[in-house]
Amino acid sequence: MNAQVEPLDDAEIADRLIELPGWTVEGDHLHRRYRFDRHFQAAAMVVHISQIQEELGHHAELTLGYNHLGVSVNTHSVGGRVTHLDFGLARRVEEIAAAHGAH
Repeated sequence: MNAQVEPLDDAEIADRLIELPGWTVEGDHLHRRYRFDRHFQAAAMVVHISQIQEELGHHAELTLGYNHLGVSVNTHSVGGRVTHLDFGLARRVEEIAAAHGAH
Protein backbone atom coordinates (compact mmCIF):
# COMPACT_ATOMS: atom_id res chain seq x y z
CA MET A 1 0.00 0.00 0.00
CA ASN A 2 1.28 3.46 -0.87
CA ALA A 3 2.76 5.29 2.16
CA GLN A 4 1.41 8.58 0.72
CA VAL A 5 -2.23 7.61 1.33
CA GLU A 6 -3.96 10.17 3.55
CA PRO A 7 -7.44 10.12 5.11
CA LEU A 8 -10.01 12.29 3.35
CA ASP A 9 -11.63 15.09 5.32
CA ASP A 10 -15.41 15.39 5.62
CA ALA A 11 -15.70 17.88 2.74
CA GLU A 12 -13.68 15.65 0.39
CA ILE A 13 -15.79 12.65 1.35
CA ALA A 14 -19.02 14.59 0.73
CA ASP A 15 -17.78 15.73 -2.69
CA ARG A 16 -16.87 12.18 -3.71
CA LEU A 17 -20.14 10.71 -2.44
CA ILE A 18 -22.01 12.87 -4.97
CA GLU A 19 -20.47 10.68 -7.70
CA LEU A 20 -21.56 7.43 -5.99
CA PRO A 21 -25.33 7.42 -5.43
CA GLY A 22 -26.35 4.83 -2.86
CA TRP A 23 -23.03 4.93 -1.03
CA THR A 24 -22.84 6.42 2.46
CA VAL A 25 -20.35 6.80 5.25
CA GLU A 26 -21.33 4.73 8.27
CA GLY A 27 -19.00 5.31 11.17
CA ASP A 28 -15.53 5.10 9.67
CA HIS A 29 -16.50 3.01 6.61
CA LEU A 30 -17.67 3.76 3.10
CA HIS A 31 -20.73 1.54 2.70
CA ARG A 32 -23.34 0.35 0.21
CA ARG A 33 -26.04 -2.29 0.44
CA TYR A 34 -27.21 -3.91 -2.80
CA ARG A 35 -30.42 -5.89 -3.31
CA PHE A 36 -30.94 -8.68 -5.87
CA ASP A 37 -33.86 -10.63 -7.25
CA ARG A 38 -32.01 -13.91 -6.71
CA HIS A 39 -29.44 -15.03 -4.17
CA PHE A 40 -27.14 -16.45 -6.85
CA GLN A 41 -26.71 -12.96 -8.35
CA ALA A 42 -25.46 -11.66 -4.99
CA ALA A 43 -23.06 -14.58 -4.59
CA ALA A 44 -21.70 -14.09 -8.11
CA MET A 45 -21.09 -10.41 -7.39
CA VAL A 46 -19.06 -11.39 -4.29
CA VAL A 47 -16.75 -13.44 -6.51
CA HIS A 48 -16.41 -10.60 -9.01
CA ILE A 49 -15.66 -8.06 -6.24
CA SER A 50 -13.06 -10.45 -4.83
CA GLN A 51 -11.31 -10.45 -8.20
CA ILE A 52 -11.30 -6.64 -8.29
CA GLN A 53 -9.98 -6.47 -4.74
CA GLU A 54 -7.07 -8.72 -5.60
CA GLU A 55 -6.30 -6.58 -8.65
CA LEU A 56 -6.33 -3.37 -6.59
CA GLY A 57 -4.64 -4.83 -3.51
CA HIS A 58 -7.40 -3.23 -1.43
CA HIS A 59 -10.17 -5.19 0.26
CA ALA A 60 -13.65 -4.50 1.61
CA GLU A 61 -15.76 -6.34 4.13
CA LEU A 62 -18.44 -8.16 2.15
CA THR A 63 -21.60 -9.33 3.91
CA LEU A 64 -23.63 -11.79 1.86
CA GLY A 65 -27.21 -12.37 2.91
CA TYR A 66 -30.33 -13.69 1.29
CA ASN A 67 -30.72 -11.58 -1.87
CA HIS A 68 -28.52 -8.78 -0.56
CA LEU A 69 -24.87 -7.83 -0.30
CA GLY A 70 -23.23 -5.26 1.95
CA VAL A 71 -19.92 -3.69 0.94
CA SER A 72 -18.03 -1.78 3.63
CA VAL A 73 -14.51 -0.43 3.18
CA ASN A 74 -11.91 1.77 4.81
CA THR A 75 -8.12 1.94 4.73
CA HIS A 76 -6.42 0.11 7.59
CA SER A 77 -2.99 1.62 6.93
CA VAL A 78 -4.27 5.08 7.97
CA GLY A 79 -6.06 3.98 11.11
CA GLY A 80 -9.26 2.74 9.51
CA ARG A 81 -10.20 6.02 7.88
CA VAL A 82 -11.75 6.63 4.44
CA THR A 83 -9.27 7.40 1.64
CA HIS A 84 -9.20 7.72 -2.14
CA LEU A 85 -8.43 3.97 -2.25
CA ASP A 86 -11.86 3.23 -0.80
CA PHE A 87 -13.59 5.42 -3.36
CA GLY A 88 -11.59 3.75 -6.13
CA LEU A 89 -12.82 0.34 -5.02
CA ALA A 90 -16.38 1.65 -4.65
CA ARG A 91 -16.33 3.01 -8.21
CA ARG A 92 -15.16 -0.35 -9.54
CA VAL A 93 -17.92 -2.14 -7.62
CA GLU A 94 -20.50 0.27 -9.06
CA GLU A 95 -19.22 -0.46 -12.57
CA ILE A 96 -20.11 -4.16 -12.23
CA ALA A 97 -23.26 -3.93 -10.09
CA ALA A 98 -25.85 -3.57 -12.85
CA ALA A 99 -24.47 -6.55 -14.77
CA HIS A 100 -25.12 -8.67 -11.66
CA GLY A 101 -28.69 -7.40 -11.35
CA ALA A 102 -27.96 -5.27 -8.29
CA HIS A 103 -30.30 -2.49 -7.32
